[in-house]
Amino acid sequence: MTTIGKVTSLDVAKRAGVSRSAVSRVFTPGASVSPRTAEKVREAAEALGYRPNVLARAMLTGKSKIIGLVVAYLDNHFYPTVLELLSAALEREGYHVLVFMASHTADDIGDVVSQILDYQVDGLVLASVALSSDLADRCRASGVPVVLFNRKLETEGEFAVVSDNRMGGRLAAEHLIALGRTRIGHIAGWEGASTQRDREAGLMEGLRAAGLGLFAREVGDFRLPRAKDAARRMFDTDQRPDAVLVANDYMAFGVMDVLRAELGLSVPEDVAVIGFDDVPSAAWPAYSLTTIKQDAEAMVSATVNALMSEIGGTEVVSPDPLPVSLIRRHSA
Repeated sequence: MTTIGKVTSLDVAKRAGVSRSAVSRVFTPGASVSPRTAEKVREAAEALGYRPNVLARAMLTGKSKIIGLVVAYLDNHFYPTVLELLSAALEREGYHVLVFMASHTADDIGDVVSQILDYQVDGLVLASVALSSDLADRCRASGVPVVLFNRKLETEGEFAVVSDNRMGGRLAAEHLIALGRTRIGHIAGWEGASTQRDREAGLMEGLRAAGLGLFAREVGDFRLPRAKDAARRMFDTDQRPDAVLVANDYMAFGVMDVLRAELGLSVPEDVAVIGFDDVPSAAWPAYSLTTIKQDAEAMVSATVNALMSEIGGTEVVSPDPLPVSLIRRHSA
């Protein structure tokens, strides 16, 4: 059996009757090459089954045309939506997304970011994970722009794209109070997240403005099993809330399942439920979840614009938190 080696740019150059540098220019976006040469090279490449080595080109040019994306979880339906929008937006700019998974721990995030930097990415998006100051310094030293997506640091200096989570929490409180609910609970997400802290702060502001306090609180950690356990602790009692703000839609689905299927409670008659994000499945008739909508398209647009500006050498500053809105459905 004959073993066929990998086709190289030199093979393409010989077949097309051009120089190796001409082959390189044909497959380098923006490089100058005549239409006739480009046609000969592409015909030769197709005949030989040649594909340019993107990583090798990155080593020569210093530009990989790849944006690294680090996410802590994709089971939350908000992030697959964001990934789809981000991939499409970056593709229009000539870039591709390289996705890595990480936990919330600083060591794990640091290891993952180190791996991504080895790929010579042109930019980095951290979605649903935090960034240590040491890691931020390393990214800056590498010349890699970093955007925090749906998270922010307490310290200044890092570019972050976030919604007005505080206002979202307040809108939820005001809506529940307008419905006549007075025993309002909260199932929190991961308490290390700025999004969680801001949503709860807004909820508390709305309650205090009406002369109310938080009736009950549990932590779901943005995880479905933990959210279900939190719902069992909060509602399997005679002194249960008559309404609850759940820190995201994904957990709210689990909470509603427990309320209806396990505890025999009616939503919204016994308990009004509000989520946060407005993922596509929130509109499904099985849930019809009232929720606070984050504008994922606007968040992605701000992220991509920032990356393109920084890659182009322009300094950017974090935008103001993006507006949110209350989406009224059957659950509240």
